[in-house]
Amino acid sequence: MAPAPQWFTRRRRPATARSVLAGEAAAEAARKSSQEAPEPEQIPEEPEFPVPGDTTAAAFFDLDNTVMQGAALFHFGRGLYKRHFFHKRDLARFAWQQIYFRLAGSENPEHMADVRNSALSIVQGHRVAELMSIGEEIYDEYMAERVWPGTRALAQAHLDAGQKVWLVTAAPVETATIIARRLGLTGALGTVAESVGGVYTGKLVGEPLHGPAKAEAVRALAAAEGLDLSHCAAYSDSSNDIPMLSLVGHPYAINPDSRLRKHAKEQGWRLRDYRTGRKAVKIGIPAAAGVGALAGGAAAAVALQRRRR
Repeated sequence: MAPAPQWFTRRRRPATARSVLAGEAAAEAARKSSQEAPEPEQIPEEPEFPVPGDTTAAAFFDLDNTVMQGAALFHFGRGLYKRHFFHKRDLARFAWQQIYFRLAGSENPEHMADVRNSALSIVQGHRVAELMSIGEEIYDEYMAERVWPGTRALAQAHLDAGQKVWLVTAAPVETATIIARRLGLTGALGTVAESVGGVYTGKLVGEPLHGPAKAEAVRALAAAEGLDLSHCAAYSDSSNDIPMLSLVGHPYAINPDSRLRKHAKEQGWRLRDYRTGRKAVKIGIPAAAGVGALAGGAAAAVALQRRRR
């Protein structure tokens, strides 16, 4: 085989003093840079919360739209309608109040007063023990499946840390107590309806546990339980609960209305949103399927009543 032409082969150039120097300098620079490489940036870990074993800490959870989707009073009303406690027109009023609550994404005081008065008129003359028993059934029928799993997990984290967990709600204390018990929580602070001889009178003891009243209830319970509020956590969806949230060292905005979302961001509070749908996340309007399910439930209840006639 003929040798390749001389012009095709590469010539080996002898290493000059300058090339030797360049190679040694490059090798030294590579070795030095590898030794001086900065350590990977260490991201500080967020302190463990809740702190296990801290007996001076507890957690306080709002109920409506924080622990449970929608208003507990509405779901309770549906259950009472099924048991013939009131008529179709009352159901329609309850349905409208629930739709308004969910669309508004916040608790309007006048609207909440309407809901309260509706509930009081329905239970007037009934025994407390009777409503407690029925409440257990209603929880299984209408409420259990509406508990937000994310919020439930937050409550469980406090329980696992050995802390007490309380519901704080404007709902009747009997309803709140049932829900707290079924979720395995410590107990509940709620609105107290007057009863005489174990029978509801249709009046309240004082005012509903709403807004600033919640903060006062939490403050009183903390004093009685020997809690350090700076170690405690509170969770709510409503700007009406800013007084309660501001009391504790660990406030959380859960599924917040627009005003609470803005306030939480300004204050650096933690925020969790367990709703589905882009609009629901942004401004608190429920997904269309949710409203459809609500309307369907009301319609189904009315249809059931007609069939029974």
